[in-house]
Amino acid sequence: MAQPWKTIDNISTEEGILELRQRGERDFLITIGSQILMNSMSNRSEVVLGQLGCGHLKESSNPQVLVGGLGMGFTLRAVLDTLPPSAQVIVAELNPTVLEWCRGPLKTLTENAVGDPRVTVEIGDVARRIRMTAVNGGESRFDAIILDLYRGPHAKTHHSDDPLYGSRAIENMRAALKPCGVVAVWGESYDESFDKRLRASGFTVTTDRPGRGGLRHVVFFAHLKQSVKTGKHAS
Repeated sequence: MAQPWKTIDNISTEEGILELRQRGERDFLITIGSQILMNSMSNRSEVVLGQLGCGHLKESSNPQVLVGGLGMGFTLRAVLDTLPPSAQVIVAELNPTVLEWCRGPLKTLTENAVGDPRVTVEIGDVARRIRMTAVNGGESRFDAIILDLYRGPHAKTHHSDDPLYGSRAIENMRAALKPCGVVAVWGESYDESFDKRLRASGFTVTTDRPGRGGLRHVVFFAHLKQSVKTGKHAS
């Protein structure tokens, strides 16, 4: 018989109550309202996201990576396990409570990924961080941008001005990347329009559905083979 879920902590947000639950030693659940955001026992797509996004940087010198969304820290753990010791990783997370969870009850799931000396966590909007980098350019640009955010691209993010997945946002990501940079994006399901927008912006795109059987989430892997445009797309 399965153990009942125990509420560890919760906080009110604009989208509903964000809650952390636990049953057993390593079985955790993050929910918002009535929706499940993440289960610690089902993290294969997050791990693959981090591995794919940083696979080209294993032998790089001082790579710089931006991770959007912290969650339970599985994507960050995979990023760190893939990168060299000289890497620098910035994590943009909107909710400081999620950071507290990763430093506290979720710490053992990822061997305290947020405490790694290569990591800096910024509480704020990853879209804003990307826009700032697109404007500043130069050495502030990233070798990889990895987005592990709730739902990912979907039908309601098709507008050109969507701050994360619209065509303007993709141009900002392009401008925020170093030459031959990579964008890796987690999605709840495959979104053809997002795939097309990435390709239209000059990325070579592949997708992966990690795991076997049942509902499998998708990872978009977009590789920038040509030099980044010099224009600034911060609108």
